[in-house]
Amino acid sequence: MSTMAQQPVVRSLLENDLYKFTMWQALLHSHPGAQAEYAFVCRNTPLFPLAELKPAVDAELDRLCSLTFADDELAYLRSLRFIKSDFVDFLTVFRFQRRFIETRVNGDRLEIVARGPLVHVMAFEIFVLYIVNELYFRRLPVDDNLLTVARQRLREKIDFIRGLSDELCSADEPFVFFDFGLRRRYSGAWHEEVVRTLAAELPVNFRGTSNVLFAKDMGLTPIGTMAHEYLQAYQSFGFRLRDFQKAALEGWVQEFRGDLGVALTDVVGMDAFLGDFDLYFAKLFDGLRHDSGDPVEWAEKALAHYRKLHIDQRSKRLVFSDGLDLPRAVELFRRYRGRVMTSYGIGTNLSNDTPFAALNVVMKIVACNGQPVAKLSDSPGKTLCDDQTFLAYLRQVFGRKDGGS
Repeated sequence: MSTMAQQPVVRSLLENDLYKFTMWQALLHSHPGAQAEYAFVCRNTPLFPLAELKPAVDAELDRLCSLTFADDELAYLRSLRFIKSDFVDFLTVFRFQRRFIETRVNGDRLEIVARGPLVHVMAFEIFVLYIVNELYFRRLPVDDNLLTVARQRLREKIDFIRGLSDELCSADEPFVFFDFGLRRRYSGAWHEEVVRTLAAELPVNFRGTSNVLFAKDMGLTPIGTMAHEYLQAYQSFGFRLRDFQKAALEGWVQEFRGDLGVALTDVVGMDAFLGDFDLYFAKLFDGLRHDSGDPVEWAEKALAHYRKLHIDQRSKRLVFSDGLDLPRAVELFRRYRGRVMTSYGIGTNLSNDTPFAALNVVMKIVACNGQPVAKLSDSPGKTLCDDQTFLAYLRQVFGRKDGGS
């Protein structure tokens, strides 16, 4: 364990989720002068105060700010058709600046705030999350039994899918899932073992990972499009608040010209999203991603919307990514097979299924250009915005009477 503790957590600047790169490129091109603030929060109760991790987190952040992209990493990014050459040129000279991120202790809580240019501080998020996660789990007692249990649980997942191979591996419509587990993983070594094992043993069903470094090194498809922060930032870009979603979606279309066509629906709730997702966007985007609320209710609303617009729902894709495990994903696959294409992003249940409870940590945008930004998702309690006046205004503008946050 001592050897493990001496290894730096961040191995490469490429070990980030793909959607951080795609949003980074889009916002660099469209709003390079924006200023933003991101805040770290742990939503559940850890086994010891995270405040105790501050010195180790500071050391990891110092090291993170010394890293640059390697030539082979830049070449890999350049090989992705939706990544533009000027963005890779920007990454060639990019280096994190330590002055834009600070840590502090508030009682037992560890507080981390990144504040500065949006196209700089937005890139801290995933690194901060897996730095805190890995340092936390390094502090917990570890014996051979922990990895034995974790490997047994991984084997059970593989056996579960293999046991349904006749149903889930059909040539015309196989069950497809991805690894979305970077931010809350148990450790880098375990995450790599999980992804390599799934890629080797379930090649028909396991189709990719959000971890760009793993995609590069293992020859997998990198997976991801947009996250909430991209749409939330548009709340501060000078558009009428009522129009921010349409402006964000239009910006995405202009940036990627048909690539990365899966839209995130829950920044102000599914109903408000569908109000903006007219025939124009419904034809331009390949599908939608679910990240909060009841997945069946959400999917039925999406399919009804496509039918209303006289769009063949079987030509569209629904991506489910909210707290899934494989049995729940297969249940959804069975429900929607033949009605719409589906795929499933599974995170913590793949990369951190050990005897220890996972940390529920997030680092979200809370302000942009000097004003609050927020989401009103379809799951209560997910907002980090403390400005109740702005939240009330956002609810009023989008007709949210349920108090969703």
